[in-house]
Amino acid sequence: MARSLGELAALFGCELIGDPSVTVHRVATLAQAGKGDISFSASNAYQEQLRSSTASAVIVRTVDAQMSPVAALIADDPYLVYARVAEVLHPEPEIRPGIHSTAVVSESASISPGAEIAANATVGDDSVIGDGVLVGPGVVIGSRCRVGDGTRLLANSVLVRNVTIGDRCIVHPNAVIGSDGFGNVQGPEGWVKLPQIGGAVVGNDVEVGANTTIDRGALDDTVIGNGVRIDNLVHIAHNVQIGDHTAIAGQVGIAGSTTIGKRCMLAGQAGIVGHIKICDDVIVAGKTVISKNITVPGSYAGSIPGEPDKEWKRKVARFRRLDSLVDRVTALEELAKNDGDK
Repeated sequence: MARSLGELAALFGCELIGDPSVTVHRVATLAQAGKGDISFSASNAYQEQLRSSTASAVIVRTVDAQMSPVAALIADDPYLVYARVAEVLHPEPEIRPGIHSTAVVSESASISPGAEIAANATVGDDSVIGDGVLVGPGVVIGSRCRVGDGTRLLANSVLVRNVTIGDRCIVHPNAVIGSDGFGNVQGPEGWVKLPQIGGAVVGNDVEVGANTTIDRGALDDTVIGNGVRIDNLVHIAHNVQIGDHTAIAGQVGIAGSTTIGKRCMLAGQAGIVGHIKICDDVIVAGKTVISKNITVPGSYAGSIPGEPDKEWKRKVARFRRLDSLVDRVTALEELAKNDGDK
């Protein structure tokens, strides 16, 4: 969808250096952008590419404006403006309201006339689908689910049952929301499954990545706040509570009954044990395991990076001798104390 630079400058409050009538129709990297493209630079690392850019326009900081050989939109945060421009130039496909002939929809389900139910989708008993919703090919929506206006459930995603999703959400392919939590009680003859009778509640403007799983609650609901971003291959266990605008990267695992605050960021493969609380504005580094409550905002890390095998084995050997070393130090401290008491 082509837009003039004048329109974009007015839309996003940018200063424009260049011809306002120039039109752009797609976003591209500085290295690949050509005529009709708009790119951005928000880092000193890309100054050489900026100087040689052949894009029709770039989005830059004030300090970089003089380096641009092409028209420039000046912004305090070029990356943010770039993201918003990309939304305008590359909108999602329009909804085509209606129910495909191969879809299976329960008679007790309520479907907005403005929703699209694609091929081979299923909508279960007493579920409600809002206006402008896309239920993509092969999507399964179980019983007692509610999907808010403008939400997109992409191919083969699943809402198992008793799931509520807010407005303008995106659920990517093969994500599963509302599956059973890992609730088991050990008895004399083995494990006894604990029925998971709670639900899963997802707020507005949430994005759930492909192959991510969000379990419903055992008794109370699992709750995902507004504006949360969840990457691919994330597991969120039963009764987890996640605050507004938190971001969770790929392969993070969050155990049951954990509470995570607002505006937190969990990097890839971080692990959060169950039944703990993490306050607002916490950053957890990749591969870090959080096993205790965090009550002070800030950055937390605890991973051990890879190193040559021989170095690692030597450190492990030293670690195994740590108990004996502690015993020796304790004995020496006790001996010194006794000598001092004489």
